[in-house]
Amino acid sequence: MADGEVQGPGKAHREGITLIGLMDLFPDEKAATHWFEQAIWGDGRFCGHCGSLSTSRTPNAKPMPYWCPDCRSYFSVRTGTALERSRVPLRKWAIAIYLEITSLKSVSSMKLHRDIGVSQPTAWFMLHRIREGWKRSDESRQFSGPVEVDETYMGGKRRNMSNAKRKELAGTGRGPVGKTAVLGAKDRETNQVAAKVVTSTDKQTLQEFVRHHAAEDATVYTDEARACDTLPFDHEAVKHSVSEYVRGQVHTNGMESFWARLKRAHEGTFHKISPKHLNRYVQEFAGKHNVRDAGTLSQMTALVAGLVGKRLMYRGLIAENGLPSGARS
Repeated sequence: MADGEVQGPGKAHREGITLIGLMDLFPDEKAATHWFEQAIWGDGRFCGHCGSLSTSRTPNAKPMPYWCPDCRSYFSVRTGTALERSRVPLRKWAIAIYLEITSLKSVSSMKLHRDIGVSQPTAWFMLHRIREGWKRSDESRQFSGPVEVDETYMGGKRRNMSNAKRKELAGTGRGPVGKTAVLGAKDRETNQVAAKVVTSTDKQTLQEFVRHHAAEDATVYTDEARACDTLPFDHEAVKHSVSEYVRGQVHTNGMESFWARLKRAHEGTFHKISPKHLNRYVQEFAGKHNVRDAGTLSQMTALVAGLVGKRLMYRGLIAENGLPSGARS
């Protein structure tokens, strides 16, 4: 075990990093830059613009540290990642990533702005950029099962809404009305989770989601939602309406546990999550769940590697419509 690393609570095989160990790992900007380059490039530096491996260092690192003769462009380790065009030092980025990963209910922008000395709007933007790293290109992977599928609804309570919002929802019913739907699937074999925001939990949307994430021969467990009645799988359901939550191996407790963690973060850390940004928070918690058995440094490295190709500009962030790629509108 390296200096500054400790075994994580409840996970004897996990190696964490103490705050002192974190400062030793990132004592200055040079050390942080080297770590980011190793995490993103490994032993093969490539151009963030065109991907070419034919790169060279530039004298005095000006205007940027590296030059690509193929596309005739200067670049740095930030180029082509979610950190592109950020003026925040990489040392502060590394600390922010550590705090986001090691906080079970994540970290608020107010706390981050105090901890690393940036403005609250900058901290908010940084956290959304970090969440981009949790999105994976293997989101289409299929679980061998058994697969638990469940939905939840995120949103405020009516008693906490403004009078204008209450008036807007008046007469529309109770329950999930005015809230945002999220679908999730958990593979019991690997303990991996996939989840995303959807605009509807109708039959077509739900069954498309299940087919996308469950292998054809997988056993699927759900609740008694009508949309699940004709699932083309070996399918069983529990009847929550009659207080049946477990019937042998038939239950959705794994997904319910995941929803509980997400909602505790909503209530205890973020307090309010805009529907148009909700999917990014969902991906953060799904991503953290899927690497929770790895050591802290391994989690940080995996997250940073996931920032490649995830360029996010502020104008795009505030203008997005809240629908994840492929969601039905």
